[in-house]
Amino acid sequence: MIEAVGLHRDAPAKPARGQPCNGCGICCAIERCPQALLLLPREGGVCPALEWHADAQNYRCGLVLRPAHHVRWLPKRWEGAAGRWLATRIAAGSGCDCDAVEMPPVA
Repeated sequence: MIEAVGLHRDAPAKPARGQPCNGCGICCAIERCPQALLLLPREGGVCPALEWHADAQNYRCGLVLRPAHHVRWLPKRWEGAAGRWLATRIAAGSGCDCDAVEMPPVA
């Protein structure tokens, strides 16, 4: 089954598997990571922590950058440590591990 996912038109193209993450957002738009499944509301669709950053023209994980914003019970003073810990849980910086195939938009 082919599933269409709508992302920002200025988002970078998905890198090849194993290449450095460029913030394309495809992985988080099609499937939530185990941490998002555990910590965030379970409604379907794109991960609610997927954040578009217009200045950088890419997506970033809000659980890493602003965990207290997405996990309301998390004390603000723990945000730095929680973000660093969550970054290790999602393997941030390890490269693209998404097998999805990017298709050009249909006109």
